[in-house]
Amino acid sequence: QVQLVETGGGLVQAGGSLRLSCAASGRTFSRHAMGWFRQAPGKEREFVAAVSWTGSNTDYADSVRGRFTISRDIVRNTVVLQMNSLKPEDTAIYYCAAGANAFGSRRSNAFDYWGQGTQVTVSS
Repeated sequence: QVQLVETGGGLVQAGGSLRLSCAASGRTFSRHAMGWFRQAPGKEREFVAAVSWTGSNTDYADSVRGRFTISRDIVRNTVVLQMNSLKPEDTAIYYCAAGANAFGSRRSNAFDYWGQGTQVTVSS
């Protein structure tokens, strides 16, 4: 059974940091792009960041570029989203995703596997 499990969400004050982790099990994602999406109440799910299967290429939404960093450990089958300088508008459920040919696409339907999500709340 393929699983993506996110951890690291929580409540933080504006300007603070959080580190989200996504652990994959059930298969290897060494040839898959990995990404993070988020969904705020009443809004559509939106792209946050992605990393290529080699780990050498990254892509960020304009709203998080310079504040968030995505990285992956191919051997450990994990991907991390380091979030700094958090803002209240970053409040959302954050989802980890994997897709075989997804890097370069910011569409959620390009990703084949999804985690259950972890809540991030940033207070002002």
